Parts: sequence; structure tokens; C-alpha cells
Amino acid sequence: MIGVSASLWIVAALTLARADDDGQSMNGPTTFSSQDGATLFQTVCQGCHMSDAEGATGAATYPALARNPKLAVATYPVYTVIQGRNAMPSLARYLSDAQVAAVVNYVRTHFGNDYKDAVSPALVKKARAPVL
Repeated sequence: MIGVSASLWIVAALTLARADDDGQSMNGPTTFSSQDGATLFQTVCQGCHMSDAEGATGAATYPALARNPKLAVATYPVYTVIQGRNAMPSLARYLSDAQVAAVVNYVRTHFGNDYKDAVSPALVKKARAPVL
């Protein structure tokens, strides 16, 4: 179960995405339709991590994704997006495997990051599987 602040963040992100001018950001009340990593970053991530991915500090601390050495291990951002971390809620129910891969690959190849090993939707699917 996610906390109240995480729930409010998700509602805000979904509301902002719904108001997107292109009309293509949302596929319904709880999922995003875009498959493009840059669009997903702009719609879902940049509200906290900022448009330059430098992060922010205020009501919470949102780490910089720019030049982030933790992104070198491809599964780190995959698990973070799926499971959430600290103030970041899980986005597992809002993004498909392909969308998680797209946004993770975008962040890992932009903002001063140059990680060449691409994340596949199959890797994301495997990461979603429950650990026994």
C-alpha cells in the first residue's frame, strides 16, 4: 500500500499528463499512452527531477539523474521505477514494460549519462516478477 503523499503525487502527475496539449499522454485515468522515453520523462519524471534532471530539494529531496553513476547498473533505475524509492512512489501499475524500458533508456543516454547497454521490456518484465 502506498502512502498518502505518494498517492497525491500520482494523482497530480496523472492530472498534469491529462492536461497535456498533444492529447496523447493518457490512455485512461491511470495509464500513460506515450511509448517515447523523452515524452514519458517530461510527463512523469521532470516534475520532481526537473527538466534538466538535476534534481531538487524542497518538501522532499529528489536526486539528480544527470551524470548519476548509480544508473550504470541498468537494473537500478528499473527497480526504482517499478518499486519506488524514498519519496518516489512505484509506477509499476501506470507504465508498461515497454514504457519503463523507454524512460529508463532515455535517462541513461541523456543528461550527461552515456550508458550503452539498453534496457529491454523483457528485463523489466523479469524485474516485475515476484521474488520467491
